[in-house]
Amino acid sequence: MILKNCLLTIIFLLLSAIPVKAQKKSETPQKRDVFEYTFDLPKYVEQLKLELTYPLAWRNQQNMPFDLWKEKARAKVLECMMTPPKAANCFDPEIIGREKRDGYVALKVMFNINAYSRIMAYILVPDGKGPFPAVNLLHDHGAHFFIGKEKMIRPFGVSQEVTDDAQSWANTLYEGQFVGDYLAKHGYVCFSIDAPLWGERGREEGVDRSKYDVIAGNMMMLGRDLCGFMHYDDIASTDFMATLPYVDKDRIGCMGCSMGAYRAWMLSALSDKVKAGVSVCWMVTTDAQMSTADNKREYGGFANCLPGLRQYLDYPDVASIAAPKPMLFIDGTKDHLFPIRGVKKAFEEMHEVWKSQGADDKLDTEIWDIPHSCHKDVQLKVLHFLDKYLK
Repeated sequence: MILKNCLLTIIFLLLSAIPVKAQKKSETPQKRDVFEYTFDLPKYVEQLKLELTYPLAWRNQQNMPFDLWKEKARAKVLECMMTPPKAANCFDPEIIGREKRDGYVALKVMFNINAYSRIMAYILVPDGKGPFPAVNLLHDHGAHFFIGKEKMIRPFGVSQEVTDDAQSWANTLYEGQFVGDYLAKHGYVCFSIDAPLWGERGREEGVDRSKYDVIAGNMMMLGRDLCGFMHYDDIASTDFMATLPYVDKDRIGCMGCSMGAYRAWMLSALSDKVKAGVSVCWMVTTDAQMSTADNKREYGGFANCLPGLRQYLDYPDVASIAAPKPMLFIDGTKDHLFPIRGVKKAFEEMHEVWKSQGADDKLDTEIWDIPHSCHKDVQLKVLHFLDKYLK
């Protein structure tokens, strides 16, 4: 009887293994001779782009007062961000860690970003008597989700894996210098949180890039947009910053590189609490970004996906909602993500908006001979810009 049961068990195991082997992914994808999508774009992408007329762009709405246009355009962006997260009753901040550094103190602060999530922020507070000017530092994408806020501020009280990963990332994209620590030494309160799905807001099962767009789709099924949640969080975190006793609420700026740059001009457009914004390596027109001629397409996936927004406003049109506040844009000739012709066109369109408000001197758009990065010389330019407008 025992032998019979053993034989039956072996046969069952062998049979159950057959479909597993049959379902194993082939290293070469299956292809059909007829197809409709190529290079992650529909073959008719150029036709679709011709239908994008951006009716809400300022250049198409100059028959109304500028402030009314800003209100109308901002409302459309918020509509495309879909239903916001329910607001927290209070931020309820709690300091859970502290480290003295050269010229400033690093804090770990837990607070309620919305009614669903209590998250941790790194905050750097300069020595001396405040309140101080402050910068909301918005981290990049980089297809690297294990760390978020630690890309902008040197972490402490974390695992060696997080510490090493943060330093490695800083070495790669920021020439070894954490932007937050650099600005804090020069008198700025620096603040940074994880965007949804980065760092301590990631998956329980661990980092898997292929799962993130699935999660974004599931959020959409719940009537919410993950990219929209990121922007709502950036607005809420800026509101929280304005409540801190060591922050001068009238001198708050924001800054980021790559996806952080995108977040920076979005936040500048959507929050009146932001008085100056800095965007390093993220500005382009849709025409150039989604281009078969340039072999370009959007790489960020959910991180830059607001449903329907392109039917009304292009990237520079949205950024122009920030006018006439001071803004700095730096992009690179060696940046493989953004065709330089699209960058120049976007800059031209934004300058027309600032000029219309007599504030073109407050819009600084520069093209450097750099790759997709925010090295020390760029950070020095950022510091000088912030000093000019926040000090």
